[in-house]
Amino acid sequence: MCPDLSPAEADPPDSTEPEPTPLLRPAHGIPELSVTASQIEDAAERLDRGSGPFAVDAERASGFRYSNRAYLIQIRRAGAGTVLIDPVSHGGDPLTVLRPVAEVLDTGEWILHSADQDLPCLAEVGMRPPALYDTELAGRLAGFDRVNLATMAQRLLGLGLAKGHGAADWSKRPLPPAWLNYAALDVELLIELRAAISEVLAAQGKTNWAAEEFEHLRSFETRWVPATARPDRWRRTSGIHKVRNPRGLAAVRELWTTRDRMAERRDIAPRRILPDSAIIDAAVADPKSIEDLVSLPVFGGRNQRRNAATWLAALETARQNSQPPEVAEPATGPPPPARWGRRKPEAAARLEAARAALAAVSEQVGVPTENLVTPDLVRRLCWDWAPDSAGDPVKIVDEFLRAGQARDWQRELVCPILATALTRALDAAADNDGENGPG
Repeated sequence: MCPDLSPAEADPPDSTEPEPTPLLRPAHGIPELSVTASQIEDAAERLDRGSGPFAVDAERASGFRYSNRAYLIQIRRAGAGTVLIDPVSHGGDPLTVLRPVAEVLDTGEWILHSADQDLPCLAEVGMRPPALYDTELAGRLAGFDRVNLATMAQRLLGLGLAKGHGAADWSKRPLPPAWLNYAALDVELLIELRAAISEVLAAQGKTNWAAEEFEHLRSFETRWVPATARPDRWRRTSGIHKVRNPRGLAAVRELWTTRDRMAERRDIAPRRILPDSAIIDAAVADPKSIEDLVSLPVFGGRNQRRNAATWLAALETARQNSQPPEVAEPATGPPPPARWGRRKPEAAARLEAARAALAAVSEQVGVPTENLVTPDLVRRLCWDWAPDSAGDPVKIVDEFLRAGQARDWQRELVCPILATALTRALDAAADNDGENGPG
């Protein structure tokens, strides 16, 4: 059943919201940081004495480190308060030292905000949720325009969170008290926020939708592909459009690969070793000597001069490569929709019709179109659509979306309207062909 929810009901104007009460510190102060194995075991025992779900968060060092590991884990539970765990400074095997916490966490639901950001790094240390509630995803399903933690806490709880350290280098030791204060606040309100947003979803008739989404997200390990396993990652180099020939692309690939190996070995974010702009400059200029290389922007700096021979060797390897990469990226799906009008106009018409139909459903139920069905799945459907004239279009769409891991509630909502939109687009194309054909 589709909830009858207007956009106004889904997300009232911000002007009606009262000024939030500032929450500058955790109610019981900043928790002590658990670092040693015995301290971590004590934290696990404390959590075990609590009750109810676990509010969970993790801090990484994105932009500073190559790895995606957790450098701080925050957990809160009713009756136990908040514990802050340092998962890297204990001096032992992380899976062994953190096992007591993982075992306690395995006994109840986890509440996270933007769970897909933290689940991979928590799984690395043996922590996997038996049940999951994502308050950010719940906010999206509720139709909220803004779903960051501070905004949702203000809207639903009337509290303003102190923010400011989310992009910090959490691999730094010791962690400053202000950072620990920020980290503790990230789980301070999650239990109350879960209760509040659950009421909103229940009033909108979306509780079961949310449950399906959370279970789909919880099983991320069966679908999650680490970024390091994706092919042709070097093609994501910023500014690569400036390189227009295979030899230049070979240089980008070799410099990128050399940088990536160096970054992984040193556990430093690749762009802190060599920015993308420098890779593109070198690929375009194609310097043949160290003097020419260090005359380029960035390469003349002290750090880059030390590695000049390494970068020059990478460029020489690229020049000697007898199989430089193709200029066009290997196709793994439909081309960009902007090209459809020339290459496959009937698919472009189907995509336009499908997007219009999904937009109407999105407005009706107060859920963003990308949460109704992933845009990539819609594009693939419209590009490949070739229904059997004897088949049921709704069934064909349903089977396609099911194979693409669309959930039951999504298929129930969108399959009929997508089948109708695609069929009408097909009929319109046939009518146009008839009008334009021989009379």
